[in-house]
Amino acid sequence: MENYDKLNTYLSNLAVLNTKLHNLHWNVEGAKFMQVHEYTEELYEEFFELYDEVAELIKMKGEFPLVKADDYVENATIEELESKAFADKEVLEIVKSDLEEMKSLATEIRAEADEVDDFEVVGEFEEHIAHYSQNLWFLESMLAE
Repeated sequence: MENYDKLNTYLSNLAVLNTKLHNLHWNVEGAKFMQVHEYTEELYEEFFELYDEVAELIKMKGEFPLVKADDYVENATIEELESKAFADKEVLEIVKSDLEEMKSLATEIRAEADEVDDFEVVGEFEEHIAHYSQNLWFLESMLAE
């Protein structure tokens, strides 16, 4: 890839999403509290690993990843949330929407990398896309009435 703006947007999304998932994890309420509380914890732990992998991928390409919280918020397409109580179903719907956004951006990055034979980015992002697909299936199952 020649332009790393999308990778930095993706990195920014991972940083914002990590914080957002903590917020949802801490503030979820409802009958499915425990299930959603544990699920959001699993997700933010996984997203922190993805965050590190993407930053290292950017460094491998000879670029500098964004590192400042202000830059993350400015470059992210994922929105932050205020601290408040969130119903368990509301949390699942928020996470589902964010993962759809992440999968879409990961798919764009993967496709652009494929066009220029950037196999490291292609390989990394194929894993990310599969991760989102699996979690979106989990979320749809949890949201089923």
